[in-house]
Amino acid sequence: QVQLVESGGGLVQAGGSLRLSCAVSGRTLTNYHMGWFRQAPGKEREFVAVISWNRNTIYYADSVKGRFTISRGGAKNTVYLQMNSLEPEDTAVYYCNADTLISDSRTGRAHYWGQGTQVTVSS
Repeated sequence: QVQLVESGGGLVQAGGSLRLSCAVSGRTLTNYHMGWFRQAPGKEREFVAVISWNRNTIYYADSVKGRFTISRGGAKNTVYLQMNSLEPEDTAVYYCNADTLISDSRTGRAHYWGQGTQVTVSS
């Protein structure tokens, strides 16, 4: 059974940084694209970033471009989200996902999802 487990969330002041990790267990998702979504209280889940299985293609939401960086570990079974210059508007539960279609990972139709990690940015 495939599981995605996020970690690295927490409380940080505006302007600070956090690094989220998402580890895959159960089997190696070698050819899976992996992405991050977030959901703030009272809002719909929104796309943050996605990276292709071979790291050649990366997309970011406009709201995080230049501040967030998505990457994959050497074994490609881990995805990271480096978040810099955090703003209170970045407060949300962050979810990672995985799918064989990058479009599905990017649009929220991914097959696999983690349980989420809370990120809170104080002003």
